[in-house]
Amino acid sequence: MLTDMNANYSSARADESIRDAESHLASPELRVAPDLGRWLAKYHEVHMPFQSEGLSPREIEMVGKLVDASRYLEEIFWRQSDPEALPLYESLMSGPEPESRQLARFVWINASRFDLTDGRKPFIGTSAMPEGRGFYPPGLTREGVEQYVRDNPAVKSELYSPYTVVQRDGDQLQGVPYHIVFREFLEPAAHSLRTAASLSLDPAFARFLRLRADALLIDDYFESDLAWMELQDPKFDVIFAPYEVYDDGVLGVKTSYGAAVLIRNQEESGKLKMFQAYVPDIQDALPLCPEDRPSKRGLLTPMEVMDSPYRAGDLRHGYQAVAANLPNDPRIHEQKGSKKIFFKNFMDARVRYILLPLAQKLMAAEHAAKVSNEGYLLGVVMHEIAHGLGPAFARTKAGKEDIRTALGPIYSALEEAKAQVVGMFGLKWLVDRGALPAADLEGYYSSYLAGTFRAIRFGASEAHGRAEMMQFGYLSQHGVLKCQTDGTYLIDYTRMPGALTDLAKELLDIEAAGARERAEAMFQKYDPESPELEASLRRASDVPVDVDPTFSFRDRRKA
Repeated sequence: MLTDMNANYSSARADESIRDAESHLASPELRVAPDLGRWLAKYHEVHMPFQSEGLSPREIEMVGKLVDASRYLEEIFWRQSDPEALPLYESLMSGPEPESRQLARFVWINASRFDLTDGRKPFIGTSAMPEGRGFYPPGLTREGVEQYVRDNPAVKSELYSPYTVVQRDGDQLQGVPYHIVFREFLEPAAHSLRTAASLSLDPAFARFLRLRADALLIDDYFESDLAWMELQDPKFDVIFAPYEVYDDGVLGVKTSYGAAVLIRNQEESGKLKMFQAYVPDIQDALPLCPEDRPSKRGLLTPMEVMDSPYRAGDLRHGYQAVAANLPNDPRIHEQKGSKKIFFKNFMDARVRYILLPLAQKLMAAEHAAKVSNEGYLLGVVMHEIAHGLGPAFARTKAGKEDIRTALGPIYSALEEAKAQVVGMFGLKWLVDRGALPAADLEGYYSSYLAGTFRAIRFGASEAHGRAEMMQFGYLSQHGVLKCQTDGTYLIDYTRMPGALTDLAKELLDIEAAGARERAEAMFQKYDPESPELEASLRRASDVPVDVDPTFSFRDRRKA
């Protein structure tokens, strides 16, 4: 059953989408198995088991209820990502041909008809991915929204809200709250969270789950985010909200629903205590005006290393995150800070199946040998810490403004670049103060470059890929990276620290000023596309682009 919003996509349109899929399946290029195999080979399937050893029957039941709740957010995400893809996927799954089921799996991986690791190109049909996905009426542009708001200023807050779907009513635009549009999924999700709360032996976690259940039904996550931040080393945790804005290509403010069920890795979590103590000092050391870097002293910086036996929504499809820095609400950042979560099982899979093979193919042998799981982990730790560093708001001509709103669609890529570069700045700061061994610094830089190569292959249409491409272009133009005749890259370790400091300063200042035009110019100036880079990346075409996780718990996929 579709929501009120998706009723706008009439049954006739759904039937047309299905017929379009069937006609494309009949075409020779899609019926050839090697083509489908090539698409699917970009993802290495990895099983992420639910390790229930040591858990009580009550805890296992609670985890099951959290998974149940997550499945409802999965339903919503498909309708946000590509509303026409869900009936298409179901049609392909019901087809008798093996090719249909193979294609269904690729639709599942992307939760859309577009290849998220190849410039969001359509792999069914020829239409480009709508910039507004399921958040806006077809054809509505940023300029169209901005003009409408100039003519109708009273509706700006509802159109720009992170928690509304923009719909047309004749010539009028209106922002319909998520809790109304997706009510049929949010009510049972909230019920499952409350049931999980009744099974929890941790009163603080149970309280958070009940508050989050309430939040789903009113689109106000502030109180539950505060409770989430106050959890003390929880054995179980969840990410469960519409947080990220990666999929909004119009205003860059609409949030996608995502979920992750989390079980604490106590040993690995304990190793991160050292980083928490240094967060306020790194904030104070940033190359940014003091008035633009509010103090982090006294704020919470919880860090959790977790295994995730189930993910859904924007955490399940396309790019597979190995860490998260949440919540994104700047009010929470000011009052409490932010929580850093590291998905241990996903990080191990990325390093093993992607990062190390890429380094061996794309980096000079002596530099590839310095890439390590530990070096990459520390880079990811600092990346997530850096998401919470820098300015909390932009200072614009109109006054204090949310950075996301000020920068618009370029925000996601700029923020990812800022986190990566400031994170590496922070690693060097820790080395300089003896908190980390100086002998390992080159390994950190080598692991950083290997991670850059990994994300570049997502292309400029994906926030992480666009962020890494800009960094690669900047470092290349500043003489830090050099392509050799055999297509591998050398790192000038002596130039790396200064270049990263300068780049960090520029990115932080752009966010502080809410300078959208400067941000867009930055990405245009340091576009790294070149024949050398393209040739080098072709050398690694047999290395998977990302992992495709499967879980012990059933999900919608039957392919």
